[in-house]
Amino acid sequence: MPFNRKSTRLSPPNYLGQKVYFITVCCDRRHSYLADTPTAKQVLAILHDVATKCAFLLHAYCAMPDHIHFLVHGINADSNLLRFMKEFKSRTAYLFKIEHGQQLWEMSYYEHMVRKSNDLNSVACYIWNNPVRQGLCKQPEQFPFSGSCTIDWIKSARIENAFVPPWKPTRPV
Repeated sequence: MPFNRKSTRLSPPNYLGQKVYFITVCCDRRHSYLADTPTAKQVLAILHDVATKCAFLLHAYCAMPDHIHFLVHGINADSNLLRFMKEFKSRTAYLFKIEHGQQLWEMSYYEHMVRKSNDLNSVACYIWNNPVRQGLCKQPEQFPFSGSCTIDWIKSARIENAFVPPWKPTRPV
């Protein structure tokens, strides 16, 4: 009997247009492939290129050793997150497979549609502060694989962050 995998995706119209998404893509079996500087730089270069090509603003990104977070915003009615993600994952995975002979990414990815009530800068700060929370650096600007194409992130990254992703338990008060 064939195994039918349940799709975790929303209906396709949810991925079109001028929407903001917080994306997390994990490395295959959570290997630390992105700890390798040339690999992380190549993944980020492709991320920048695909964001431009697919009509998305890249508000924030952070390539951690075993996953990548980014915050993207469709800039027109034709912006398509499904197309963006397919191209980003396939281009990065193809080059990684050729260079290392291994699978780079897990099969899927996690996306969270950022609602208007969420502060874009708070979500971006959450992304930039990920290496600080993980003990990889003391200040977000010290981490070499974080940044933004739209926000003066060095100033913004130190703002007190109130954003807690909906899939994480809330912090005690």
